[in-house]
Amino acid sequence: MELKEIERILKEALKVDEVYAQGENAHFGVIVVSDELAALSKLKQQQAVYAPLMSYFSTGEIHALTIKTYTAEKWKRDRLLHQFS
Repeated sequence: MELKEIERILKEALKVDEVYAQGENAHFGVIVVSDELAALSKLKQQQAVYAPLMSYFSTGEIHALTIKTYTAEKWKRDRLLHQFS
């Protein structure tokens, strides 16, 4: 599965400011920047991110997904720690 496709799906399905995906061979990680999503419990965050991608888990295109969520303010401070633009 293409990283840009994961980003597109999540941007379309969720109210987010930014989304970054990384990984390969069906093992991916995403960073989701959204004040709304970051305000939810970790379980609700996972459910919200997994939901639009469930069909890709079923087909095996995605096997594992690591999720990190940030508020817009926290992302402004922490983005230098990550290798995303």
